[in-house]
Amino acid sequence: MKNYLLFLFGFLALGFSLQAQEDSKKIDYTSERSIKNEEKYPGAFLLSKVTKQVYFNHEGIEVWCDQAIFYKEDDFFKAFGNVKMVQGDTINMTSEYAEYNGRTKFAFASTNVFLTTPKNTLTTDTLFFDRTKQQAFYRSGGTVRDTASTIKSRVGRFFMEEDKISFIQNVVVTNPEYVINSEQIDFYSETGHAYLFGPSTIKGESSEVYCERGFYDTRNDKGYFVKNSTIYYENRKLQGDSIYFNRENSFASATNNIKVTDTANKSLITGHYAEVFRAKDSVFITKRALASMKQEQDSIHIHSDTLMITGKPERRLIRGYYDTRLYKSDMSGKCDSVTVNEYTGLTEMIGKPVVWTSDNQMTGDTIHLLNNVKTNQLDSLKVYENAFMIQKDSISGFNQVKGKEMFGLFEDNEITETNFIKNTETIYYSRDDDTSLIGIDKAISSSIKILFEQKAITDIYYYTDVESTLYREEDFPENARQLKGFNWRGDEQLQKKEDLFINDPPLDLPKIQGIPLPEEEEEFFEEKEEGEEVILNKNSRLTPQLLQNRDKDSIKLKEPKVPKLKEEKPELKSKP
Repeated sequence: MKNYLLFLFGFLALGFSLQAQEDSKKIDYTSERSIKNEEKYPGAFLLSKVTKQVYFNHEGIEVWCDQAIFYKEDDFFKAFGNVKMVQGDTINMTSEYAEYNGRTKFAFASTNVFLTTPKNTLTTDTLFFDRTKQQAFYRSGGTVRDTASTIKSRVGRFFMEEDKISFIQNVVVTNPEYVINSEQIDFYSETGHAYLFGPSTIKGESSEVYCERGFYDTRNDKGYFVKNSTIYYENRKLQGDSIYFNRENSFASATNNIKVTDTANKSLITGHYAEVFRAKDSVFITKRALASMKQEQDSIHIHSDTLMITGKPERRLIRGYYDTRLYKSDMSGKCDSVTVNEYTGLTEMIGKPVVWTSDNQMTGDTIHLLNNVKTNQLDSLKVYENAFMIQKDSISGFNQVKGKEMFGLFEDNEITETNFIKNTETIYYSRDDDTSLIGIDKAISSSIKILFEQKAITDIYYYTDVESTLYREEDFPENARQLKGFNWRGDEQLQKKEDLFINDPPLDLPKIQGIPLPEEEEEFFEEKEEGEEVILNKNSRLTPQLLQNRDKDSIKLKEPKVPKLKEEKPELKSKP
């Protein structure tokens, strides 16, 4: 008997304990006025403020309001007027209307919704809050403000535990320094990091970024962009597979398949690694670096291991370093390094320079090409120290001219005259009209003028201290047919644009890691199996149709119907 009583007592105690646990999960409340109107609100208590607001408490969430309809058996209430909902130190929300289901821990708020978290604030018209998932969701448009920016979107989803907000549809981020437009942005409040997906732009006062996938640090004004990424400056456009951008330092770098378009100077620079310093108006580019500048109906192309472009459009300099090659349809050249001054039209070639125009090869210690800046046509050529011109004879041998310096003139981009000065020498194959060889002329003088027509030598004039001998071919030894310093490089002549890259080592481009697509999250509104607890209460203002996941949607609700309480003496009791 004693054991039975102990068992019964234990069983009852366990029952009371389970009942207490069950009761602890129920919504607790306090109200100065509580009435019932079974005709209009069957099963509900109508609660209202007298001097203090109606108060609800459920497992860490607290709600205050002026009036409420509370369905105690369903653990569900609707709150009206000056609603305030608080969850610890993470959520503080106000609205004109809210409802809460204690069984599913699902809340809904509408009309002037204002949500505050430790890192930002949200203003919207309607908001869903799933306490089980710790997620909030709006799809009728919302505005989020953090320490640095204001973010607007049609749809927004807060992931409280990850401290992340996904903004979707018509996303606009407004910052004092820039404005971002995007289809989707995943924003992390703690760091201010934003991940951009879909066509996106970042517009500032002096630059604009476009990408279809990117990352941006909104607190430090820097980021990187992939997939059709482009940066627009005042007169430049930078494109690449991957672009890094730092607004504070006015710096950008790009990797793989780069294009830098200069709209002011009609030039295009390509390569596979580039750095752009906007404040200094300079570009550094390497890995198959190529600069192409339009001249009349033609373009000149410069390829170097490294290209550097500096200066404002009207004073721009293009420098090429290490194994430089130049090509245009009627001229090509090689040297170790080159400098092009687009203001003066001067191109300076140093380091074993060579220029080919048609059949003519010109070499020297330094070569200057001078363009007419108005017509963009080649005007003149100057060779300093050890000037040497070689022209392959029409049948055999080489016509040669050398001197200390040489000056050439051009018309319509074709050479018409050259002048050699100081210690000049020539070897010339003289032929008659039917190209029969008359003899090989070898001469020395103080200076020489050579005239050309249709790229061929027509006249040679010798000046001062002339010594000239015309040899029959058989009388002129083979080993004497080349002037000292002769170096024919015709096999290196560039015949087409593609020759700029002959003998370049194979490219080993880095693999762009990129930015992964956003993780596929579960839908906010989960489809419930038959028998599962649904998030809706039968007395909710919401309908199953409104709680379906849609790509594009908005919430359209009628104004909440506030219960009219009879003018009765308040019943000053907290619970019925």
